Parts: sequence; C-alpha cells; structure tokens
Amino acid sequence: MTQNVDAVSALIIVDVQVAFVTGEGAVPDAARVLDRVGALLTEARARGSLVVHLQNDGPVDADDETGSPGWELMLPVRPGPREVVIRKTEDDGFDGTSLAEVLATAEVAGVAVCGVMSEMCVGATARAALERGYRVVLPHDAHATYDIPAAPGISEAVPARMVSRVAEWALGDEVEIVPHAEDVVFTAVGTDTARPESAEHPA
Repeated sequence: MTQNVDAVSALIIVDVQVAFVTGEGAVPDAARVLDRVGALLTEARARGSLVVHLQNDGPVDADDETGSPGWELMLPVRPGPREVVIRKTEDDGFDGTSLAEVLATAEVAGVAVCGVMSEMCVGATARAALERGYRVVLPHDAHATYDIPAAPGISEAVPARMVSRVAEWALGDEVEIVPHAEDVVFTAVGTDTARPESAEHPA
C-alpha cells in the first residue's frame, strides 16, 4: 500500500452500471463500493478534475446489454468539458475508444481508477494506463468483483475480497494502491505538473 500519494487530475469510473451494483447480480458489498466511488466523484468534481465514466456495451442477453436497464450508469453524470461518458466493448477502457485522446487533451499525468470488476475491466484499464506512462492510483475500497466459485480438483471458492486484492497485486509495483478513497488527492485539469514525457501522446 502507498501513503501520501501526489495529486491526480482525472478520475476513471469503470462500469458502475445498474446490473453490477444492484439486485441479485450485484457484487458483494456493492453499497460500500458505491459509497466510496461516489465520494471520489464528489471530490474530483469539487477540485476541477476530469471525470470519465466508462460504460460497457454488453452483448445481446447480457446483464449489461446495450440499452437495457442493467446497462445504465448507476451514478448521475454531469456532462461537460470536465465530465464525459465513454462507451466501450472491451475490458481495457482504452481499446477502441477515445479515452487516450480525452486524457491527452486535458493534459492529464495521473489518474485514479475505481469501479468493477477488479480483475477484469478495472485491472485492464489500470494496466493500459500504466503502459501509456500515466501514474495510476487505485483506492482499495473503491473497486470490487464477484466471488470465484469452487472448481473441483482446482480450488475451493475464492472470496471476492481476495480476488480484488490479487488483482491489485498483479498490476505490479508501478500502481499506487491506497487503502481508502479519501486517501486520493485530486487537482484541477491543467495543473498536474508531474506529466511524464511518455504520456504526452498516448497511443
């Protein structure tokens, strides 16, 4: 875990959609995740940071099928120059989307990533950001996933909290993991002075 991290100028909220945080299909402890993501959103807005809501376009008959009730974003969006929705079809939020261009235009150096699922879209998006030279801050209590069911001859069931922790560990030592959402410090877009050269023109 990292303490006293430098400020970031963007918040990426990954797939906080109705299907994944409400009803029978909700991730364990969904209320906690929503509360922590909501706190990050409030703080990022207050500080003038860029907010990106990633919204997954699920296939036909999926819980997040495009246009279905489960596909809708759970948290209210305030569209504007500092808050956007980017739709995606892959785990990696950069793959086939305008995310790299949006971050580059806002001259972002560091991002905070939160949402669902820890080992899938959150992890893939965080890793892609690291590969593009961005600082990535990952608040431990603001991402979540499902339990892994038991697999005969392989393992017993794996609790969701352990899956999330392993997903963090798998990102390596470049990601800045903080215990709580309130540990993330935001700054306004255009004031993130730690912008690395490798992130000036993300691929």
